[in-house]
Amino acid sequence: MEDGQVSFTALAAAAARAAHLVVDREPVIFADTLAAPLLGERADELLSYHTRHGAHPVLAGARTQAACRSRYTEDALARAIGRGVSQYVILGAGLDSFAYRSRAGRVCVFEVDHPATQDWKRRAIGAARIGVPDGVTFVPADLAIDSPAGRLAAAGFDTTAPALVSWLGVTMYLTREAVAATLAEFGGLAAGTEVIADYMLPGELRDEAGAGYADQVAQASAERGEPWVSCFAPGEMTGLARAAGFGDVRNVRQHDTIPAALWERSDPLRPADLAVLFHGTVGPR
Repeated sequence: MEDGQVSFTALAAAAARAAHLVVDREPVIFADTLAAPLLGERADELLSYHTRHGAHPVLAGARTQAACRSRYTEDALARAIGRGVSQYVILGAGLDSFAYRSRAGRVCVFEVDHPATQDWKRRAIGAARIGVPDGVTFVPADLAIDSPAGRLAAAGFDTTAPALVSWLGVTMYLTREAVAATLAEFGGLAAGTEVIADYMLPGELRDEAGAGYADQVAQASAERGEPWVSCFAPGEMTGLARAAGFGDVRNVRQHDTIPAALWERSDPLRPADLAVLFHGTVGPR
């Protein structure tokens, strides 16, 4: 990744969240009202793919994935804040806009990402005149080589208090060893810490829609220099999490990430078996 540039995956995810509010019909799964402003001068270009070809399985699948995983994670965060959790870590934050939509409030937000993506985002925030609220800390880190827990601690994260960690759109670009190492780091945080991460299923566990999406997107991603590196069966992910210190572990299919009523739709959004959400809670020592 070049200095000062943002990863294409971060742009594509934000465009999918923004397009969901423009292309798809009610009921809205997830309302990211700042996704388009954060895209800046690239908003029209990236949204045009969805507005012109919104029913294409890859574009509809991207919107489904982005909306569902964000909805599930922020619903879980709201419950955690209600229980008194006051730290939210966004690992591989990309153009996530939670802190700016919510104005943070009762939770301290730590945005962890590659320095190049982070620099691009901070310029986009300034250009859109959104402003950075109190309680937001930017933590530069290369997730392929850096220790996220170590970087967080140096940035003021309280390792003795529970947190919710969002890790979306990242694991498929990392090796199995890197995923296991990161889980081990977060499994060593305070009991009650929750981690939500999405991961890709291996080919034999994908349904027809998931396989079709993967065939097209994985190849395109590799050609852009961001290849998918790892896939996991739910049992494999559970095993890694148990070894890392997680107690309660769930693997949530896309169909089950949102209330069932939200699947009663007249647009192209449909659940697929490709991306699964891992939701683990660090157990007591």
